[in-house]
Amino acid sequence: QVQLAESGGGLVQSGGSLRLSCVVSGLIPSIYSVNWYRQAPGNQRERVATLTDVYTEYAESVKGRFTISRDNSKETVYLQMNNLEPSDTAKYFCNAVQYSNAQFWGLGTQVTVSS
Repeated sequence: QVQLAESGGGLVQSGGSLRLSCVVSGLIPSIYSVNWYRQAPGNQRERVATLTDVYTEYAESVKGRFTISRDNSKETVYLQMNNLEPSDTAKYFCNAVQYSNAQFWGLGTQVTVSS
């Protein structure tokens, strides 16, 4: 089992920055990837960033603005979001995928970007 807890969301003006945190606990060695997803009302959940031991990957809509990283000593994965736009408004979820393909989700944190 893996548990995920997100924090760091909030209200920010267009052009501002936020850093989301995802504290990961449980069977950490079993995890292949940690991902950040987002979902706006009426939209499908969208994967915005992926972190594995060998690569990072970003959705085209956030490339150059968002950075995914981790601090192993704190068992935390971060999503640094810069130059935020109103279209980034969504609930952001942390997701972990095990080598077995089992998936786990956090409860999400709301990000609202005002114009």
